[in-house]
Amino acid sequence: MSLAQHSGSWLTPREISPDTMKNTLPLPSYAALSVEDEATLLALYKRGTPANTLRAWERDLAYIAAWKAAVFDQPLAWPETERVALRFVLDHTMDLTDKPGSAQAAALELIELGLRRGLACPAPATLDRRIASWRAFHRMRNLASPFEAPLLKQARAKGRKAAARPRLPKSPRPIDRAMLETLLATCDDDLRGLRDRAVLMLGFGSGGRRRSEITNLYREDIDTSDYASKGLIWLRLLETKTTGKADAPRLPLKGRAARAVMGWIAAAQITAGPLFRPISRADRALPRKLAPDAIRVILRHRLRGAGLPEDHATPHGLRAGFLTQAALDGAPLAAAMKLSLHRSAIQAQRYYADVEIEANPATDLLG
Repeated sequence: MSLAQHSGSWLTPREISPDTMKNTLPLPSYAALSVEDEATLLALYKRGTPANTLRAWERDLAYIAAWKAAVFDQPLAWPETERVALRFVLDHTMDLTDKPGSAQAAALELIELGLRRGLACPAPATLDRRIASWRAFHRMRNLASPFEAPLLKQARAKGRKAAARPRLPKSPRPIDRAMLETLLATCDDDLRGLRDRAVLMLGFGSGGRRRSEITNLYREDIDTSDYASKGLIWLRLLETKTTGKADAPRLPLKGRAARAVMGWIAAAQITAGPLFRPISRADRALPRKLAPDAIRVILRHRLRGAGLPEDHATPHGLRAGFLTQAALDGAPLAAAMKLSLHRSAIQAQRYYADVEIEANPATDLLG
């Protein structure tokens, strides 16, 4: 069986979404919510969960449902059994390349469906994310997750250690000030060049913004009341990875970066709606916002223009580059984090640590 069964109907993984969870096997009577309460709870989860998280849940639910169908020839159960949960952990903490059997057969089926890349052991972070999603699905139904069992916790810890691998950066290189200047030099004064210059400078200068944070900006999120007197604009980020609408941060953008954004707004005549937009062949800004992957496309185009390989850096390089440059310039970590909006000082400190250890005088003891 290669598809997940939901209430007697067959759904392909593409058709499975968080909304379809209410159509899976019924809850035990002692834990069941009323139909109205369940619908209200699911709607609340959708309204209160970032769009990126909802998309991750959808992909994870499709994967989990297809995996159980392939391994056990059964649909998902709520609550799920510890036996199934343990098998999921075991199947995803080993390299299945040279291990013929049911686990490998299931993995090959998932590869055929486009849900798994290969037979190699998935990264521990990928397993952790899928388990976190599975636990969230249980919470939506007011059920305890099988992953809370001591045996499952121990198996996860051992599996994480056994499958550990060197941490790879999200971008091969940080886009520091020097590299940013190289990219900006490829931007001419047509509409596409003005947009790309504004995207890159805002992405770097406002604290190293994520792709979604840039593409989701609207003109209404840009406060220009201080621009004439101070050369300063303010960005309102309605939704980030670490903040929501209730505590939407307001971040400053100064100098050249502010001028680049204002130049783009004036040239594209943007008075409302999406801030950054696709450009037509006639060099006209279209009314819709950029696609989620547009920042990667823009960066690759500018890397090619600078004579660099397309994989020289990724959009996360803007974020890494901001923190790296802040460390090089001696900016306090706390000050940089106020702009980058890192929730974990440990994570942000990694960029500072790389700079600090390179400049450590103890590295020059032999001259």
